[in-house]
Formats: sequence, structure tokens, C-alpha cells
Amino acid sequence: MDTPSQLLQLLFTGLTLGSIYALIGLALVTTFNITGILNLAQGEFVTIGALLAISLYATGLPLAAAFIIAVLLVATLGGVLERCAIQTARQASALTLIIITLGLSIFLRGLALLVWGTETYSLPAFSEGGPLFIGGAAITPQSFWIFGLTALTLAGLYAFFELTYWGKAVKAAVLNRTAARLMGINPNRLSLLAFLASGALGAAAGIFIAPVTMTTYDMGFMLGVKGFVAAVIGGLNNIGGAVLGGILLGILESFSAGLISSGLKDAFAIIILIGVLLVRPQGIIGSLKERKI
Repeated sequence: MDTPSQLLQLLFTGLTLGSIYALIGLALVTTFNITGILNLAQGEFVTIGALLAISLYATGLPLAAAFIIAVLLVATLGGVLERCAIQTARQASALTLIIITLGLSIFLRGLALLVWGTETYSLPAFSEGGPLFIGGAAITPQSFWIFGLTALTLAGLYAFFELTYWGKAVKAAVLNRTAARLMGINPNRLSLLAFLASGALGAAAGIFIAPVTMTTYDMGFMLGVKGFVAAVIGGLNNIGGAVLGGILLGILESFSAGLISSGLKDAFAIIILIGVLLVRPQGIIGSLKERKI
């Protein structure tokens, strides 16, 4: 493979990685936009969704049925955790709520370890056929599925938040909960719906990436970190920024691993996070506003 083809291959890899990070970042931004809470357990929703789908598929269910059941189960799990852990601490500080979601992340990772052990699992690709070659570089059909899910999620969230009454209502509820109640909006119900949606989106992301990654009980931690970095790069209150941040992170990570050292791949995300927080804490296109839970 010549140098231009190698660079193109790194770009394709970066776009696939970036789309994965963008999906997790979108779930984080959605929860933050509706509840004002940073859900650090989002990566575990990705892991459990993928592992559930793999287990259901192994029982003989069609892949589509395994996908739907796994998404519904993880969405329910997100709702249960919101009612049991978040709702009961509603009056606590933002820092306390973040610590609670961190505790939920550790709990879910331990639960996944007990159920699925330390083995690695995978799903078959959603469509048959070999990779597509462009300019001497290869890109798998599963990457296009991931691109499609990212684009569909972005379009759906944008339409909900910017073009619908309920989307604008949930944003208003975050800014002023008292005024939202006076207008007939129930912030507690919105919080539950946010966690249901983040669970479903996380599970869908995990299932889509399962054919291209080796799924293990602990992969959610680093995916959650990368999704958080993607959201911070773009701006925590901007869904388009989460996608931009994820794509930028994926491309930078791919080129740093290919041209410098693969050992720096994970460290690079942390370096980028620190750099963004120091230079532009509101993200590339986000705006920094005070949040009150």
C-alpha cells in the first residue's frame, strides 16, 4: 500500500471510530440537555446493549429481534436507574449527581462481569459482502451502518430539539424548572424519558459496533471516556458539536496511532480533553452556561 492509500485508510478508520464516539457523545449531550446531568454510566449502556444482543442472538433469535429486545431492555434499565438513583437524589448538587452516575457505571460493569465473564464476544456483520476499496483503501459495509445510525440519530435529535414544541419545552425545563412546572411541564417525567432514551441509544450504538469490535464487559469505560471527550470538544449543549467532536477525535486518534504510535491512541483522547478544557471549555461550537439541577 502506497503512502496516499495508507493515509486514506487511516482516514476511513478515523471516520468509523469517530462515528462510534459521536453516538456516545450524542447520548451524553441528550441527557445533559434534558436533565442537566452528565451520565458517566453511558458507556456501560453501550456494553450491556451489545452483550445482551449477542446473548439473545446466540439463542437462535433473528438479529433484528435481538436488536429490538436488547434496546428495550437497556432503555428499561436506564429508566430503573433514574428512578432508583437519580430521582431520589434530585435535590443534591451537580457534583453529587455526577458521582452517583460514576457509581452506577462501576455497578453496571461489575454486573456485566458477573453475567458474561471476561470472555470476548462479537456479532456477525449486518450485511454480507467484502470491504469496498476506494483509492486503494478498504472500508467495511458495517462502517456504513455506523455512519447511517450516526446521521439518523443526529437528524432525529436536531428535529426534536429545534423543530418540535416538546423539544423546546424540555430545554426550557432545564433552564428554569419552576417556570416549566407553571407551564404544565413535569421535569421529573422528562428526566425519566431522558434516561430511557439514553439507554436505548447506548444499546443501539453498542449493537452496531459489536461486529467491528471485540465486545467485553469492560469496554464501556474507555468508550464512555471517548464519548465524553467528543461531547466536550463540540460543546456539551450542542448535538451537532458532539458529532463534530467525535469525528475530530476519531480522525486524530487514527492518525496518531498510524503515524506516531498505537500506544498513544488512548492517551491522545485525554490530552485532547485537557487541551480543550484549558483553551475553550465551552467546546468548539458550544456555549458555556450555568446549569441548575
